[in-house]
Amino acid sequence: MSSPQMHVVAAYLRLTRKHRTADPVAASKEPPRPPAKLVQRHDVTSRSIDGFECRTVSPRGRRAERAVVYLHGGAYISHMVPQHWQLISQLADAGIRVEVAQYGLAPKYTYRDAYPFVTAVYRDLLSDLDAGQVTIMGDSAGAGLALGVAQSLVGSGLPQPTRVVLISPWLDLTLTNPAIPEVEARDPFLTTSRLLAAGRGWAGGDDPAQPRLSPVNGPLAPLAPIDVYIGTRDLFYPDVRRLEERAAAEGAAVKVIVCDGAVHAYPLVPAPEGRAAARAIVRSAAS
Repeated sequence: MSSPQMHVVAAYLRLTRKHRTADPVAASKEPPRPPAKLVQRHDVTSRSIDGFECRTVSPRGRRAERAVVYLHGGAYISHMVPQHWQLISQLADAGIRVEVAQYGLAPKYTYRDAYPFVTAVYRDLLSDLDAGQVTIMGDSAGAGLALGVAQSLVGSGLPQPTRVVLISPWLDLTLTNPAIPEVEARDPFLTTSRLLAAGRGWAGGDDPAQPRLSPVNGPLAPLAPIDVYIGTRDLFYPDVRRLEERAAAEGAAVKVIVCDGAVHAYPLVPAPEGRAAARAIVRSAAS
């Protein structure tokens, strides 16, 4: 049974977001700066890698022994929102260094630009920390990219991170899972029409079913342990179940945490279920 707060969040999303159209010029906007409170609380630096911005958020006054590469959601067409920064701040509070890789957005940029950039961020981080101290993490579209990047490390000469954490991952750009329409009717936020339009821009004319765009089709067994957080009122829930089935068949270390009645990206929302999930995510990244 979901909490009253989760019901309020769902109602708000349905009223304000469910039928919002995609913004075709989102990629022309500059990435937002971190909130002032985060900058006051933590050490924040910025650098350019391959023409894209990477912000490092570190605990103030101490060296971090753990790190996270964080990839934000937004259907590959939207920049970060305050909820992303709140989770990043929680991670830094726990003594974790967070590399916020602000990849270029569609339609100006595609996955072909994102993979080299995120890989470069990860490679740079490994010059300072061991891979066993690093988690790759993302939410929604960023979670799909996070899994795809982890898959791309296989055979690259770079080691796997210690863990991959996926929050409501967009695992299949095609959205052809026959179970999706039933869940979409319950989802107060996501719509297939909006996602398919955004996905076409991200794919840049390439086959959307290929693993770098739909990592549910990529290898799982060679990867680091994967934690997946998903709610049952999330359009991506059927494809997470598909990932779980594939992992069981391949013997891959995939743990799926399902929250009954929770909405898309629920660890980022102000409800008891979201706060509990965020705490669990921070603990796993810090251990």
